[in-house]
Amino acid sequence: MAREKNTWCILAFLLVYCMGLFDLASLVYCEASQEVSILIEVKKGLEDPQGLLNNWIASDGMPCSWTGVTCDNTTGVVTEVDLSNMNLAGPLPSGLCLLRNLTSLNLGNNFLNGSFPDELLGCNNLMLLNLSQNLIVSVLPTGISKLQRLTNLDLNGNNFSGPIPSGFGELSQLESLNLTNNLLNETIPAFLGNLSNLKWLDLAYNPFAQGEIPAKLGNLHQLLNLHLSTANLIGSIPDSLGNLTELTFFLDLSCNFLHGNIPAGIMRLPKLMKLELYSNQLSGQIPTVMQNLLAITDLDLSNNSLTGTIPSDITKLKTLVLLHLWQNQLSGEIPPELAMLPRLSKLRLFNNHFSGQLPQTFGDACPFEYFDVSLNDLHGSIPPNLCRDGQLQELILFNNSFSGNLPETYGNCSSLYRILLSDNKLSGKIPAHIWNSPHLYIFDLSNNNFEGNITSEISLASNLTTLYIAGNQFNGTIPSEIQNLQKLNKLWASHNQISGNIPSEIGSLEGLNQLLLDHNLFSGAVPSELSNCHQLSVLQLSHNRLTGSIPPSLGNLTVLTELDFSNNQLSGNIPTQLGMIRFSEFNVSFNNLIGSVPESLINGAFYSSFIGNPRLCGRDLQAVMPCSRSAENGMSKTEHKDVAWWIGGTFLVAAFVSLVGGVCFYFRSSFFHVNFLKEKECKALWNLTSFHKLGFNEYEVLGSLDEDNVIGTGGAGKVYKSTLSNGQVVAVKKLWTEGKSGTKHDNGFKAEVETLGHLRHKNVVKLLCCGSSPSAKLLVYEYMPNGSLGDLLHGSKASILDWAKRHKIAVGAAEGLSYLHHDYKPQILHCDVKSNNILLDLDYEAHVADFGLARILQSCSKGVSMSSVAGTYGYIAPEYAYTWKVSEKSDVYSFGVVLLELVTGKRPISAEFGDGEDLVKWVCNKLQTKRGIEDLLDPRIGLEFQEETMMVLRIGLLCTSTLPVQRPSMREVVQMLLEANPKSSNFVKKNPSFSKRSGGSLNLYRSI
Repeated sequence: MAREKNTWCILAFLLVYCMGLFDLASLVYCEASQEVSILIEVKKGLEDPQGLLNNWIASDGMPCSWTGVTCDNTTGVVTEVDLSNMNLAGPLPSGLCLLRNLTSLNLGNNFLNGSFPDELLGCNNLMLLNLSQNLIVSVLPTGISKLQRLTNLDLNGNNFSGPIPSGFGELSQLESLNLTNNLLNETIPAFLGNLSNLKWLDLAYNPFAQGEIPAKLGNLHQLLNLHLSTANLIGSIPDSLGNLTELTFFLDLSCNFLHGNIPAGIMRLPKLMKLELYSNQLSGQIPTVMQNLLAITDLDLSNNSLTGTIPSDITKLKTLVLLHLWQNQLSGEIPPELAMLPRLSKLRLFNNHFSGQLPQTFGDACPFEYFDVSLNDLHGSIPPNLCRDGQLQELILFNNSFSGNLPETYGNCSSLYRILLSDNKLSGKIPAHIWNSPHLYIFDLSNNNFEGNITSEISLASNLTTLYIAGNQFNGTIPSEIQNLQKLNKLWASHNQISGNIPSEIGSLEGLNQLLLDHNLFSGAVPSELSNCHQLSVLQLSHNRLTGSIPPSLGNLTVLTELDFSNNQLSGNIPTQLGMIRFSEFNVSFNNLIGSVPESLINGAFYSSFIGNPRLCGRDLQAVMPCSRSAENGMSKTEHKDVAWWIGGTFLVAAFVSLVGGVCFYFRSSFFHVNFLKEKECKALWNLTSFHKLGFNEYEVLGSLDEDNVIGTGGAGKVYKSTLSNGQVVAVKKLWTEGKSGTKHDNGFKAEVETLGHLRHKNVVKLLCCGSSPSAKLLVYEYMPNGSLGDLLHGSKASILDWAKRHKIAVGAAEGLSYLHHDYKPQILHCDVKSNNILLDLDYEAHVADFGLARILQSCSKGVSMSSVAGTYGYIAPEYAYTWKVSEKSDVYSFGVVLLELVTGKRPISAEFGDGEDLVKWVCNKLQTKRGIEDLLDPRIGLEFQEETMMVLRIGLLCTSTLPVQRPSMREVVQMLLEANPKSSNFVKKNPSFSKRSGGSLNLYRSI
């Protein structure tokens, strides 16, 4: 009986146990089914262009094998979702928090947009949240403190704005916080110092309001990395940061406005590898307690105002790899012990006051990669072993007093990219094999005493873009093998003793921009093949022995701005084709030229450009005889007789007019007297300054300022269309000098005159003259019959702008701005680039106009501060809002908006974009929708040009990058636009550099 009872008990227990297992299995199955439904709903809201989520299939029943999904090994529930780097688009999914056991959510590096959904704050178990590198536009969530288990929060690379909410200071478990590269615009809060478990804090690249580094950050004793670069920080570096003894990777406070001394405490951080304090306003001496930086590899204190010498303690930093102290006010000798550091390979000490000789042992202990001591007061010889192991990429020593030869050891240094030795006292011959360095792209030996010749081995330097050898004693000839340097952009060989013919093979260098061969011994003719160098903007061949005529084909060089053939033995006429070019400098003086000067070259700016040519003639040129006198020397007797009759007839007419005038004067003397006084008074009031040869005077211009001729009106004055007696049509801008309140103001007159009066470029509007009086000021321009791009693009005639015209306008305007930024000295910033300031002539050639806000940069700087608003709303670069400074990248941003206008046909600001949105944001938002491309492009552009249109759209987005450093230069923009033309194809294949740029940190471009 007992055994039977036990048997029944066991069976009962097994039954109950099996029923429990069945219930558990049911629960697991039910949970899995629910999670499948949640994930399928998430998938429906996402665009998956690469099909990476194709294995998310509802019929599977269990999601644990799906891409990006991780389950708990025991319970089988979903714990992690990682959809990063999948190019997913659409709104940020909020339903994922229905996964109750989710601990890790990574959606980084996609194209997710919209705002931060409050539903994500319901993920109570979340420990990792990564939404980085997306297109989220939002404020940071105020309820973030609900995620109390959060240890890693990464929101970098979005468009979060506003403050950092106080809830962030309540995330007690947080170990990593990354908010870099957003639009946060209030100060860095001190409550972040309460996050005692924090190990990684990155707030860099935000337009914070000016504020100091909170001293409470020194309480983060577990911190391994602190990155506060470009955060608008002011004040001094708090001593409390010296308490962060666990700092290991970065202490980066660069690119701010910090001042005062460097605290000694941060030089005692024993685990710190990289200390970045560059581009601030720090002063005083470098602390002398550096020996405690036991792990330091990178020390960058450059671009400050530090004084004194390099501390001797720096020679004890045995782990140091990079030392940047450039652009300070440091002085004294460079410590010889510095050369003995076993790992130092990157040394930049340029633009200081260092003196003495370089230790000749540099390179003995460790091979260098970068060595730059330029712009100092150093002398002596160049250390021979900087490239001992063939790793040196940059040798930069210019603007010192180095002497002796360039050591032969550098002839075997094939790793060199840049050699800059200009403005020293170096002599001797160049090591032979340097001429054929395969990686070398800049070679500058100018203003030394080098001798010898350019060898034919230069044909192997296929990457060379810049060759400066001016101001030496080079002789021999330029080898014809130079034609192999297809990347060559600048060749300066002035002031040498180079002889022979100018090789015609130079004409094969299609990318050549500047050719300066003046003050040499060249002979023979000017090669007509130079006309094949379509990018040539500067051609200087003066002070040689050139003969023959000036090739008419040079008139094809449409971007040429400077031409100097003076002091040669050239003969023949000045080709009329050169008159089609707008020169800023033109000189053919002291040759044997004959005939008349082309009318378009008769310019007050070139008054001395034709002297020394006895047989040259021109109208109204003091330097040469009038052409009429020359013609008179060859008159026939019949012609003389005709002239005599003409003179006699003129005399009789004049006598008759005088007689009639005398009679009239008797009766109307008072009337004439009054008008004479008025005319005299008018003449006295107006002062005219001309910048080109004029066929009219100020009275004719004044007489045309009739209300019927007004073509534009603004707060500063009016613009008139004036047709003069000689048939010339001009545009006259009349600026008021006195406001309604009686206040005197300039209205950009001075800036526009100083800027435009000296510019000579086919894509910059020509200022003919200016005039001023106490009540008004006049600016007289060449008239543009097709008006402004803005009026044409957004007016009733927009349909006539086919893609060929739009592309031509884009290239022309870009070339005009490129000239201002790169080719005109000093550099000019336009500061108000917009479609209304791009004027179009009869052939739809673009002319950059309206320089009322222009700024001239006399030297390199980080930007120019503006006392008034710089630009027009919708075109202003985002960084201006918090820096109040403009740079060339500000113009690039504005031009990018113009490109988006050309592609979309939309105005930069429009109600259809929504509140607070502009054209740039609208384009970015459209690209995230399924019909994005179709909705973006102006329907008036033919579909056959969709590929080219998209290329220009890419360029426009690149120009409007949020960070200025990510925008191209205008020279690069011109090059990209030239490739994206209606006759071009395979743009990206032909331009890998553009493809690389487009695929950078701004992921948006990958989606186009």
